[in-house]
Amino acid sequence: MTSLTQRSSGLVQRRTEASRYPADKERSSADEDYESRRGEEQEEDDGGDSKETRLTLMEEVLLLGLKDREGYTSFWNDCISSGLRGCMLIELALRGRLQLEACGMRRKGLLTRKVICKSDAPTGDVLLDEALKHIKDTQPPETVQSWIELLSGETWNPLKLHYQLRNVRERLRLAKNLVEKGVLTTEKQNFLLFDMTTHPLINNNIKQRLIKKVQEAVLDKWVNDPHRMDKRLLALIFLAHSSDVLENAFAPLLDDQYDLAMKRVRQLLELEPEGESMKPNTNELFWAVVAAFTK
Repeated sequence: MTSLTQRSSGLVQRRTEASRYPADKERSSADEDYESRRGEEQEEDDGGDSKETRLTLMEEVLLLGLKDREGYTSFWNDCISSGLRGCMLIELALRGRLQLEACGMRRKGLLTRKVICKSDAPTGDVLLDEALKHIKDTQPPETVQSWIELLSGETWNPLKLHYQLRNVRERLRLAKNLVEKGVLTTEKQNFLLFDMTTHPLINNNIKQRLIKKVQEAVLDKWVNDPHRMDKRLLALIFLAHSSDVLENAFAPLLDDQYDLAMKRVRQLLELEPEGESMKPNTNELFWAVVAAFTK
């Protein structure tokens, strides 16, 4: 049995903020709805942080994977690259930029349907906008699985290598975003034969709230129905697992808590995406990404 002491599971209340993001003519109405929902979620989850500390799915997954003091992800983690691509697709879908083509009379499966651009309005994030441009400009359209492979560079087609968002540049860009938000800092470390830029953690409160949010989703706030869970939080659990960083959020738990949390995560992983995507008020592209990682 572990000797770790159990932390309090009490919720941190946040003062209500009356203001929203300012209107932007380039943003679609779907994006405005997304920002409004995010503001409400942050009021429930975070304690007094400004909107600059609101993280994207990509940033949250990377933050879970980063070693706090060393400032880099595990050299042995070969899953996080494709997981971050899944984050991009779901983030763009939740922001109203992407959707799946119509299923048709014969009800095509999620993984055979093409990803289409719903809105090309800029998101303000360099990586998201680059991915969105690739998807918008590509004809004929590609499937979710194809886009994960193309954006990761996992393709043997030399004509499609330009789609690749380079692993190093992508993670440096995400880390830079977290530096700008005051979560990480930048340092140089010497690894005998080469120097490497690292990004150690400097704001432990934000990471601890992120970990607590993930833990509570499968423990104290477990609702036993994915459609009653917040879509972003549900996506974070799926994608953190696919990126092999979910264990990092569960490491501080007591043994019985850990077992219960993993049992509930397995329940989510055993869901049938095709069936879930046909239920009311679902995002089909969200479940297509889940299907790509759990098939």
